[in-house]
Amino acid sequence: MKTLALSLSALWISCLPAFAADTAAKADAKVKPSAQAKPQRPPTSANVPYGAHERQVLDFYQAASDKPTPVVFHIHGGGWVAGDKKVVAGLEKYLAAGISVVSINYRYTTQAQLAGVKPPVEWPLSDAARALQFVRSKAAEWNLDKRRIGATGGSAGACSSLWLAFHNDLADPKSADPIARESTRLWCAAVTGAQTSLDPQQLKEWTPNSRYGGHAFGFMPDPKDNKTRDTQFAEFLAARESVLPWIKQYSPIEHVTTDDPPVWLVYSAPPALGQDQKDPTHTANYGVKLQEKCQTIGVECELVYPGAPGVKHATAQDYLIKTLKALVK
Repeated sequence: MKTLALSLSALWISCLPAFAADTAAKADAKVKPSAQAKPQRPPTSANVPYGAHERQVLDFYQAASDKPTPVVFHIHGGGWVAGDKKVVAGLEKYLAAGISVVSINYRYTTQAQLAGVKPPVEWPLSDAARALQFVRSKAAEWNLDKRRIGATGGSAGACSSLWLAFHNDLADPKSADPIARESTRLWCAAVTGAQTSLDPQQLKEWTPNSRYGGHAFGFMPDPKDNKTRDTQFAEFLAARESVLPWIKQYSPIEHVTTDDPPVWLVYSAPPALGQDQKDPTHTANYGVKLQEKCQTIGVECELVYPGAPGVKHATAQDYLIKTLKALVK
């Protein structure tokens, strides 16, 4: 397959975060209309390490409560090549509702590429799982209800959140590492502009002008050419069979089973399956196909977009607060 070799210069790859940051910023403006404009309060604990890498840090915001609090687990967007944990939409609403918040950074796919990790998406997703386990290990110290953790995020952070929601528990009960023994299962997830699949063949069927996902498996765009996002996607599609095991391992929709938690998804425009989209990377077509699969096996999946039927929760904040605080019969 036509992956980039590590012999390519580090400078070539180091340009990618800046390239992606501009794309991510434009995408965030579309898929995160509720992002806070005012500066946030400082974290209760900032840059807490959950691993050895400089990107493996998280911020913790503690809600005032005499009982263990639920947790919103925030994963930032940016295509897994850009972005930062510093802004959490709805932070004050969560804290006022007695829900603590964790916002994580994670290692980028570009850093994984330079380290020779295959596929590069392994780093951001395994980091999300490890950070979640770390948070559970701090439950007593941070006054957290380790059962009630809901993930949230936009774009790539949304994809990571759904991957955690649907994936089998990654806990290793026999590990000598107490953090690794903690569960990676979620109570719920509420996400914005999520990619629900990383299968290029599937994506072309859903949205003909799809162009996202190749970088997760080593197909990296050239920052000097604004059109290479399509070119690298074509290479990704052509090489699909050679990376199909990875695609199935890291696509959220591949992991949906009857025992999964409820999820909520929002998109900024209505779906149009089989048609080109103005923003194919964040199209509601992703949500329609995930909801179809969830409904066939009885997993709750609320899908929100302009004109969507059956909407019960207008925002991710509304959904997470209600679901995390719900009484258990």
